[in-house]
Amino acid sequence: MIPGSLGLRSSGSYGSLQQIQNNSLSSPVQTTPPLSSRKTPKMLKEKERLFHWIFKFAPRKKVGMLLLCIVSAAVFSWVLFVAKGEDARESISENISIQSGPTLSMEKDISERSSLVFEVRGSTNATPVAPPPPPLPPVYFNGYTLPPGNPCEGFTLPPPPADKKRTGPRPCPVCYLPIEDAIALMPKAPSFSPVLKKLAYIHEESLTKSEFGGSDFGGYPSLGQRNDSYDITESMSMHCGFVRGVKPGRQTGFDIDDSDLFEMETCGGVVVASAIFGAFDLIRQPKNISEYSKQNICFHMFVDEETYNFLRNSSEIGSNNKVGLWRIIVVHNLPYSDPRRNGKVPKLLLHRLFPNSRYSLWVDAKLELVVDPVQILERFLWRKNASFAISRHYRRFDVFEEAEANKAAGKYDNASIDFQIEFYKKEGLTPYSSAKLPITSDVPEGCVIIREHIPISNLFTCLWFNEVDRFTSRDQISFSTVRDKIWSKTNYTINMFLDCERRNFVIQGYHRDLLERWSPPPPPPGGVYPPPVTIINENTPPDVNRISKVPTKRGKERRSKRHRKVIIGSRYGSTN
Repeated sequence: MIPGSLGLRSSGSYGSLQQIQNNSLSSPVQTTPPLSSRKTPKMLKEKERLFHWIFKFAPRKKVGMLLLCIVSAAVFSWVLFVAKGEDARESISENISIQSGPTLSMEKDISERSSLVFEVRGSTNATPVAPPPPPLPPVYFNGYTLPPGNPCEGFTLPPPPADKKRTGPRPCPVCYLPIEDAIALMPKAPSFSPVLKKLAYIHEESLTKSEFGGSDFGGYPSLGQRNDSYDITESMSMHCGFVRGVKPGRQTGFDIDDSDLFEMETCGGVVVASAIFGAFDLIRQPKNISEYSKQNICFHMFVDEETYNFLRNSSEIGSNNKVGLWRIIVVHNLPYSDPRRNGKVPKLLLHRLFPNSRYSLWVDAKLELVVDPVQILERFLWRKNASFAISRHYRRFDVFEEAEANKAAGKYDNASIDFQIEFYKKEGLTPYSSAKLPITSDVPEGCVIIREHIPISNLFTCLWFNEVDRFTSRDQISFSTVRDKIWSKTNYTINMFLDCERRNFVIQGYHRDLLERWSPPPPPPGGVYPPPVTIINENTPPDVNRISKVPTKRGKERRSKRHRKVIIGSRYGSTN
């Protein structure tokens, strides 16, 4: 073989080296000279010429476009190759999932049937996996019985004293547990709420007036919405005041400062509340309150600006915005012109003003609380396994009689009272009789309300407030209608205890205008003289030392003096 016959191919032909040499004699086209494998530097030189040739002709339009198309085709081929590989991998994983593991719908069916064993995807071995534990049933407070031998276990009311001179209402004995025992019996769980489990409240800015009654604060619920609110279901949404604004107390009417709202939201246990609007009453301090209650129970007194100015001018408010135990909550932008109707907002809607509280005790401002709130809750709620307690009226049991008494006393417009009674009669209101037992009365004494904040009791006070908002502000007239409608759907009962028991833990006072009217006359000019000193003989019986009324007739006065001499001289003088 001739050396050099194994040269490189030319860039334009696949022929042999000899053919190229023969053609070179007749063709002017310059061909690549043959190179031997031994001449490595010449090969590198030819490569440099090749790149030089590419860069020389690349700027030309046709050659540049050709190179661009070649590069684009290469990139497109590479993308197709990569995507095809990913699809192949996905198809493999899908085949593994279908063959060896259950589908998503199968997993759902298995979980619903509570199976104990299922196969894991991608594995051929069955692995036992325990299903998630079912949620624990809710825990409720179911009451308790006092231990044997407890003095309150068999306590019964004694007969009323036979005092013919006193025929009006009076307190009667109540058996309270010691404060330490009452605190220990405070329920850890809420009471059961029949039927209703979740209660939401309607919020709306654009209001449309209903058929009659109502207010911007209450939202003007229609008669149809009123009827629907008595159709009690597991979850409900209803009007319950504060229909405007961000939250109760903020741009809703009955507005409260943010600092006070924060304080009210932090009250998470028991709240004792009262209200004074129009400077109508004086603040009465609770008595016999334990240290535990002073530290753990919230005492809040709602006042309007007029009452607040009166308290500030009388120097009763301290630097901490308190008057004794009461924290003063100033209310702005009152929703009603009637102070009594404004007082119904905190009275019936405490669960909205104190959203985190468990229990509440409402006390009218004319009353003075003289028993610890924990003892009251234990006696009238926990011991009775009740979530709502209110005293019955001491004399009247019938709504029709209560309406007539309100008209006779001028408590409200007579025409409005008659309209409300006629409306309730059309709905089925009947006079009270023994046929309603175990319901003992249709008329409450609404100055004290003891309740637990659970959905069914919150619903009751919301519906009660809506009746007060639509009809008259005399809440005793609408109480039985709301109670009976709820009872017919849920069998929910209310503890209506005796009025004499209520008078055991609160003492009734008088309104401020009456107290000012009955104030003693001013002292005579010339100075104030102290009263004369009363000398008490230690050997004199208690009846003699007691101050008695001054008789109006001289004859009785002479007889009383003569009688007194006989007693002291003959009966007790000889015992020494």
